[in-house]
Amino acid sequence: MDEQQIRQAFDDVLDQALVFHGFADYMRDYELYIYATADPRTGIEPEHLRYRFTHCVRATVNTAVRRDVWSYSQDDDLIDYETWIEAGERDAYVWGVKWQALYPGMQLVSGSFEAQEWTAEIGRPFHEALIETNGHNISLVFADLEVTTIPPGFAPFVVAASGPDAKFPLD
Repeated sequence: MDEQQIRQAFDDVLDQALVFHGFADYMRDYELYIYATADPRTGIEPEHLRYRFTHCVRATVNTAVRRDVWSYSQDDDLIDYETWIEAGERDAYVWGVKWQALYPGMQLVSGSFEAQEWTAEIGRPFHEALIETNGHNISLVFADLEVTTIPPGFAPFVVAASGPDAKFPLD
């Protein structure tokens, strides 16, 4: 995708639900899993989207939850929504809702020095993105973006019966 297409893809999911994020199981690309909905009157069905940031050379994730909110949002009853309800719905950040609002959303960082360095070194365009939610702020340096629809039940990672094999990457 070119920069304009990436910006449009970012705009398409403004204020939608980020339900999971992390590196793909092969560890090169960073993925966001987004549940996108529209006003029911439009007739547009909700869908799950995977935003795959390919050739991701840096991913930085920080909390977006304020320190004062963290101070009263640490109890384990907050990681399960039903437990929080049963405990009396006290004021706190409820981790157990299992999604984050993509707001203020995603943007490309104009003139990113780090992206320019990677572009010069590798010989292909790199970009820097800032992704802001109400739970995490994510900064990525990547080469391209792929957006695909994924079916319900898709699992980005499945625990295998055995451990990793003995293969090693080349230096």
